[in-house]
Amino acid sequence: MALKGSTRRQRLRGLLVDLEPVKRDRDFRLLWLGQLVGGVGRQVTVVVLPLELWQLTHNPLAIGLLAIVQLVPILIFALGGGAVADAVDRRKLLLVTQICLASTSAALACLAFMPAPPLVGFYGVAFVAAGIGAVDQPTRSSAIPRLVPRERLKAAIAVNWLSFQTVAVVGPVLGGVLAAVAGVAWAFVFDVATFTASIAAALLISPIPPHPDAARPSFRSVGEGLRFARAKQIVLATFVIDLDAMIFGMPSSLFPQLALTVFNVGTAGYGLLNAAPAFGALVGSALTGWTSHVRRPGRGVAVAVAGWGAAIVAFGLLADSFPLALLCLAVAGGADVISAVLRATITQTETPDRLQGRVMSIHTLVVTSGPRLGDAEAAAVSAIAGPQFSVISGGVLCLVGLAAALRLFPQVMSYEVPSREQASEPADTIATPETVPH
Repeated sequence: MALKGSTRRQRLRGLLVDLEPVKRDRDFRLLWLGQLVGGVGRQVTVVVLPLELWQLTHNPLAIGLLAIVQLVPILIFALGGGAVADAVDRRKLLLVTQICLASTSAALACLAFMPAPPLVGFYGVAFVAAGIGAVDQPTRSSAIPRLVPRERLKAAIAVNWLSFQTVAVVGPVLGGVLAAVAGVAWAFVFDVATFTASIAAALLISPIPPHPDAARPSFRSVGEGLRFARAKQIVLATFVIDLDAMIFGMPSSLFPQLALTVFNVGTAGYGLLNAAPAFGALVGSALTGWTSHVRRPGRGVAVAVAGWGAAIVAFGLLADSFPLALLCLAVAGGADVISAVLRATITQTETPDRLQGRVMSIHTLVVTSGPRLGDAEAAAVSAIAGPQFSVISGGVLCLVGLAAALRLFPQVMSYEVPSREQASEPADTIATPETVPH
């Protein structure tokens, strides 16, 4: 009996996210904890800023304009930010971006405390913050392979996603409470305060100097990252598959219409529609321990994206059962985070250190633009054929697009992670643009 109980516990531990990188790798632990605390504050601002714009204008176009204002600097600065991350000490760059982001949150707080704050001020600060974030994100992601040994990279990526999903659930709830109890301005002040954790982490971790062969930031170095992503077919495939899932299968822009006209659950139901995918992703992140043992992550990505598309189709079909519809969204969120962990594992395993920042900047562009394009696609189809048809057709197109991507990139299903012996080799011997056939 004792042996059976021990076996069950071992199996359970195998399912749960592997926390070994947090336990054993000091610098990763510091960065992870700083990101966890600071990320909650950033999510508070993400929720509260649109609320402030609504309270000032009572015009939904003001919030739509905010999304455009934030997307533009990401498109402009993300690739260049990755090139900078590859050319400088990533620890110092993280310190700079965190201080700058804290300053933008402080500026938002100052605006919110004003009796009649100018709208252009909020948009201006949002533009600057999005540009800084476009540099911060690839820098942070590309630092992870330098903070953990290669054999714990997959576990570190999974733990990082657990942090991200925890923040995505806790931050919005806390932001709503702070805005209601203390006011919008004090919610921004809370964000500023949480930056002390991420700034302290950047001060305490060891330097992360650039690779000896790192190129100086330039259009040529940006082009090198793009050429690598294009030539390394398995990396390109992860970007294509993610874009397919997000453009066709992302129905979040339809949630207000679905809540009020299809499910008839009011604003509270709208909140639940937004929370369900994040909750599913949080549970999925907590159960990613098994992903560290996956030898063929490409197959896992295919299965996870197929699960995402099928769950979205089921969500669109369940107009008569709101609880089951929420369950489908939660399943979709869980499938999405599994796909994300496995895709990040492939990308960061196959990318040499000297190109990590530039390739992760492309990843930032994909994960940022995909959902926004998906919002536009879903809204356009809904205007023509209704929200349910938009959701169902999007899920079906996601599955069709996945099949096409797998046909175009057959190596996805056969890809295997490097063995322990290969993983111990320098990253640049695993994949470089020169060693990959065009």
